Amino acid sequence: MSGQAETQATDHSTLYVPSRIGKDGRSLSAASISGGLRGQSYATTGPPPGSFSSELRSAGASRSETPRPDFSAHTSFKEEDERTASEQRQAELRDQIDKETKIKIGSENLLEALNAKNAKQAKDQKLRVEAELNSSNRKIEQLKLGLEAEIQRAKEPPNPPGGRLSYLFQKAPVRSGSRLALNEDVDEDVDEEEDESPTFVLAEILQALEAEGMRPDYYVERANSLVDLFKRHPTLKYDLAWSIFGLRMQTMLLSDSREVVAAGYRVMRYAIADRRSLQTIRALHTDYLVIVSLVKESKASIEREQALKFVRAFLDIKDGVKEISCAVIRIIAAVAEHPDDRLRSICILTLAEILVRDPALVVAASGIGTLTEALGEGHYHASESLTGAFLFLLDLPDRRKYLKSGHELELPFAAFTDSSAGHAHEDKLKVNAKVIAMLLRSWPGLMTLSMNNFMAIRSLLASLYIPTPHVRHVLLELLIDILRIKSPSWSTSFLAGRRLTTYGRVTNLRPEGSRDGPTVETEDESEKRNLVDHFTSVTLAVFLHAGLLPALMHAEEDALNLTLKRKTTLLLGEVLTMANQLLPSSWSAELQVLPELLRSAARFGVEDRFIASSTIYQVDSVNRTLYRFNPNNPGHKKSNSTNDTDSSQRQPEQSKTPIGPQVDEGQFRTMMLDTQVLNTVNFTKWRWDIIQQIIDGPLLNSKRLDEAMRVTKFVHRVLGFFRPFKYRFCEVKNTKPNQRYVRAGCALILSLLQNSEGVRYLAESKLIRQLAECLSHFDRMSGLTSEMPLFTPHRMNETLTGGYFAILGAMSKDARGLQILERWKVINMFYHIIELRDRPDLIKALICNMDYTLDGHPRIIISKAMTSCTKDIRIFSTRLLRKYATKSLQPSESGVPGSGIAEWAIRLLVTQLYDPEIEVCEVAIKTLEEACNQRHSLEYVVKCRPMLDHLGEIGAPLLLRFLSTSVGYHYLDGLDYINKEMDDWFLGRNDTYVALVEASLARALAEVPDKPQQPQNTYDDVPEHHDYGIVPPHFYRELTRTSEGCKLLESKGHFNEFVSTIRDCGQEDEDAETILKVKGCLWAVGNVGSMELGAPFLEQSDVVKWIVAIAEKSEVMTLRGTAFFVLGLISRSLHGQEILLEYGWDGTHNSMGYSLGYCLPLDFPKLFSVLLTQKFPYKQVLIV
Repeated sequence: MSGQAETQATDHSTLYVPSRIGKDGRSLSAASISGGLRGQSYATTGPPPGSFSSELRSAGASRSETPRPDFSAHTSFKEEDERTASEQRQAELRDQIDKETKIKIGSENLLEALNAKNAKQAKDQKLRVEAELNSSNRKIEQLKLGLEAEIQRAKEPPNPPGGRLSYLFQKAPVRSGSRLALNEDVDEDVDEEEDESPTFVLAEILQALEAEGMRPDYYVERANSLVDLFKRHPTLKYDLAWSIFGLRMQTMLLSDSREVVAAGYRVMRYAIADRRSLQTIRALHTDYLVIVSLVKESKASIEREQALKFVRAFLDIKDGVKEISCAVIRIIAAVAEHPDDRLRSICILTLAEILVRDPALVVAASGIGTLTEALGEGHYHASESLTGAFLFLLDLPDRRKYLKSGHELELPFAAFTDSSAGHAHEDKLKVNAKVIAMLLRSWPGLMTLSMNNFMAIRSLLASLYIPTPHVRHVLLELLIDILRIKSPSWSTSFLAGRRLTTYGRVTNLRPEGSRDGPTVETEDESEKRNLVDHFTSVTLAVFLHAGLLPALMHAEEDALNLTLKRKTTLLLGEVLTMANQLLPSSWSAELQVLPELLRSAARFGVEDRFIASSTIYQVDSVNRTLYRFNPNNPGHKKSNSTNDTDSSQRQPEQSKTPIGPQVDEGQFRTMMLDTQVLNTVNFTKWRWDIIQQIIDGPLLNSKRLDEAMRVTKFVHRVLGFFRPFKYRFCEVKNTKPNQRYVRAGCALILSLLQNSEGVRYLAESKLIRQLAECLSHFDRMSGLTSEMPLFTPHRMNETLTGGYFAILGAMSKDARGLQILERWKVINMFYHIIELRDRPDLIKALICNMDYTLDGHPRIIISKAMTSCTKDIRIFSTRLLRKYATKSLQPSESGVPGSGIAEWAIRLLVTQLYDPEIEVCEVAIKTLEEACNQRHSLEYVVKCRPMLDHLGEIGAPLLLRFLSTSVGYHYLDGLDYINKEMDDWFLGRNDTYVALVEASLARALAEVPDKPQQPQNTYDDVPEHHDYGIVPPHFYRELTRTSEGCKLLESKGHFNEFVSTIRDCGQEDEDAETILKVKGCLWAVGNVGSMELGAPFLEQSDVVKWIVAIAEKSEVMTLRGTAFFVLGLISRSLHGQEILLEYGWDGTHNSMGYSLGYCLPLDFPKLFSVLLTQKFPYKQVLIV
């Protein structure tokens, strides 16, 4: 720094001799540009001083106590953040739309519940709920219109604002000396700006900045012109003559006006090009100037903000952090230590970024203490970024040396033992709980906090013994978050005090997956390797070792209130269930008996035994309810699962038992009278629940159907309710409770189609004829038009008009229904509707409601939509084929081979692979990949011989699936795909796979909430699903599924190369490339070892010994985590379990002996034996 202070050779690069000293301690020369016209005043508006904003504005007066111009009212400094402001407004509108959508969904659910009550009692409530629902719909429409207008406004070029000072910020760059007058308005055309000479304009602006004694707004205007010039010509900054440009900027930074200094920082920020330019800028003594700016009072917010932005611009340049001096980092840390400074948060973030890029620099500037304090005090709400910086340091021993004691991450735990009370302390606890949760969701954090016999975890659990309600509440929520416990739907009611026996109606419901029939059991479901569950198992084991169960039982016995007692009971039951699912039998068997509670309950004569007995009963009730709520949970397949819960699964569903078709005449007439259909034509007074029971039961009996059609007007009135020209059904609002009308209509159609008399009645009814006439208004070939057509976009969105397509889709499920549609020319209209370009809503409603089980016109219609419609319709229709393509292959009713529904869907999807739009191909690839989970479907896809060369990486997952069968192997071998892909994976794809797995695991552990999806107006029932945390397909795993692949792997010798790398470089802790190579080899070996055919490779190479050594002794924490997950993969095979037992690792398995893929060491503390390296030698750091 001393060399930078030497006198330069030329006069232009020398600081002027100060003629006076300003109030801020800044030297002012005779050539200072801050003088002149101090007497003018300007009105000032804006936020409180010190606000960190991207806009340049002066929140206080100048040193002469004269108010400064209101720079916030103009666009000179706003132009760079103009787009950001628009995006913020759009985000606010989207948040409001999401909020109103949630209100709408809640109102619909409440309205549906009220419809089941007595109409007289719930009439007033229904009116209020309907009014609220209508209000939400109107607000959503208004917000959507505002969002569209804002998006359109963002696309348009900004209009120049008016105002008496607008000329300061909207002028084009100065063109000549005659245009230097302040009152001249310069307005350049676009063509002229494109033809301008940037170097000429730059020279003119720099010449203009030589003027002395001008007002501050004069220099601000020229600085804005420079910024505009740099924006229009980004390469100009590489050709700057710093001997002249630097002098002008230095003069601005020495100004007495805060706005001029801020403008100088802003211009310098845009002039940064590379590290060499940073060195030139530092030669202008900017380090001292930044320090002087940041030490000012908070009222100089505009100058301080731009100074900090100027420093942060160094981080955007490669190796730019090395040009930040230690003194500047010290002043940033000093600002970060002031709790009332408005720039505190951004200073903490800046220190965290510098810590990741150059830890030694932050340590030398004593910034670690500032970050550690910010991490534990609970006031810095962007804790994720700060926590991530510390986790980055903890991974490698070469970076861990920068931490003084190794206990920096334990500071957030101190808040849980603090005796403070109040809302402030509770907020601090919640922020610290987020920090702790993030630490425990990563290997470096979990291993660091588990050192010293789990001291940090024990201190956290010890807080459960503190009799403070809000501390215990936050701690219970933290444990639920860390253990990734998803509370059941009845948990809210349970915590509110309702008894568990009241949930019989909910728990007796069938799982959602069984509503549409039995689900297909795919081969790949049991083979999915969930890394998140494996990580949760080791986290649960850590807490159990640290004393989780005794702490929970104490909190249960010494409950502070009933809510906390019930939450503790629920958590205790979930912990026992998770232990049964995720931990080895030797662990979970000891936990299930709750020995301490049993001992307390067996002490007769002591009053505490009643509390223990009650706790055991409550935990048992919670476990029974959890089992009934999710009977398909894989944890119940464990060998030590209790048998008494099986009785709950055999309980009959007593609520709303469906009525069969065989009912006597008297009961049937009574039911029809109870529906009120025969008493009134007002459908709002009808009992639709009884109508649904009649349709699903008695109407399937031909005798009862004939009575309902001919003796009474029951069928006539119900079917007449759906007739379009009566404007009853089509005028009902499109809400969730009103969907029952659509369900009833579809069920009635299906019931009528089951009987020949019903088919004849339906064919002659006015319903189909009127629907055909309404559809003809949108058939350009029919020649019919209407002033008020039925299927308008507004009606389709706001009313149940779209339900008519569901009714027509119900008819397409039966061959006789299709004949009725053909009779009234409805099928012809479908073909013409598909060709409409301006009505995608009609096309989506049509193709998503049709049934494609039968080989007929619907299949031709959707195939036409998949090939000739717009891209959105092609994507939509391709996704619709998922539920057909994933079905098991079965012989079709026609007896023609290959004409089944699954075969037909697969053939269409293979055709979609050649679509010109890559998005359509990607959807088809994902659907085919899911269909290939079944072996027969996979062989049929291979039989179709798809060509995927043109798709590149998108088609790679599907090609990998082909390797899992001998048929696919020989097909790919004939294409010469296997050898090329094998060499590709061996030479580089293994390393890419590591990044893919770690990113997927990080995304799964982060638990980023998804936006709620719209329940209405969406016809695509296949939501986008991402398997985060699941081991992605690996080439070597798919290769070892077949004996041919194992022979090829052995002949190539790749597995032996992987073993050699793991053996020779497994304990590497410095070179990042070598560590990445070891991780890639570990994943390759683990995927091979997870297959039964790959077990001989493990036995011959004895590689498990080296993987266990990495998991227990490696100094690289993420490498330990990789080895831990790989051992879980190896435990998938029977031979792998036997090998792991030899090295002291036990795995989880079910009662059938199949491994669940989770394993833990028998000597559990050995997994966390990490030695901290030598401390950082502070004296050897050169402080600049």
